[in-house]
Amino acid sequence: MSRATPPVVLVFAGTDPTGGAGLTADVLTLASLGCHAAAAVTAVTAQDTSGIKQYSCVDTELIIAQARAVLEDMPVAAFKIGMLGSSAVASAVASIVEDYPDIPLIVDPVQSSGRGDALTDDMLDGALRSLIFPQATLITPNSLEARKLAPSGDTLDACAQELLSLGTEYVLITGTHENTPQVIHRLYGNMRLIETFVFERLPGSYHGSGCTLASACAASLAHGLDPVNAVGEALQYTWETLKHSFRSGMGQHLPNRLYWAWEMDEPESGEG
Repeated sequence: MSRATPPVVLVFAGTDPTGGAGLTADVLTLASLGCHAAAAVTAVTAQDTSGIKQYSCVDTELIIAQARAVLEDMPVAAFKIGMLGSSAVASAVASIVEDYPDIPLIVDPVQSSGRGDALTDDMLDGALRSLIFPQATLITPNSLEARKLAPSGDTLDACAQELLSLGTEYVLITGTHENTPQVIHRLYGNMRLIETFVFERLPGSYHGSGCTLASACAASLAHGLDPVNAVGEALQYTWETLKHSFRSGMGQHLPNRLYWAWEMDEPESGEG
């Protein structure tokens, strides 16, 4: 019996020894949504569920070699970019994806850990704006990242317009960090607001939610969904992973990317 080959998503991301964020989060999300995750490791981190302790970027030649090995062997259906860590790494990754303009590119412009620890060098924002965003199909900044990456914008709508003007096709600004009763996510494209997605605000904070969302978007696009439906499906999936999250460490909760496979209820007890 033959089986269909799952779409391949090539992820550029850093490692996380807790398994809550970074590359492990990407792999779990993509597998959960029916994709095969291939990976080019961009950085190695020492972190726990509370924050970053240390990180080191991978040599750019090795990053390129990792990606080329995959691209010359597998039919990649989407790219997902997470932690880059430095402008040099951003330049290396940009040089790879520019050779494949027909492959959707989803960018999670990681700026910091959930606690706020910086995960960039001083020049990375400029490299993202000039090298990565012009090639992107979709970027998924949270509201704090959007304001940092589009500093001339005085509102989130203005930030989105500035980011779109750099060349990316779609911008999804997530609203978790905003002081609103519900979480409001806004999708922009063609220099306008396209769709608003409203979700119940869940208690607590989560380690790796941004990684999960961007990878879920990549999975949906890899399966052939149009961008608006891909974002909607990805947001719903991510919300479910947060709703079913668990706390393994002493810091943030971890999204349960395989929530659908868990027995969420206690098994019924039988007699005798």
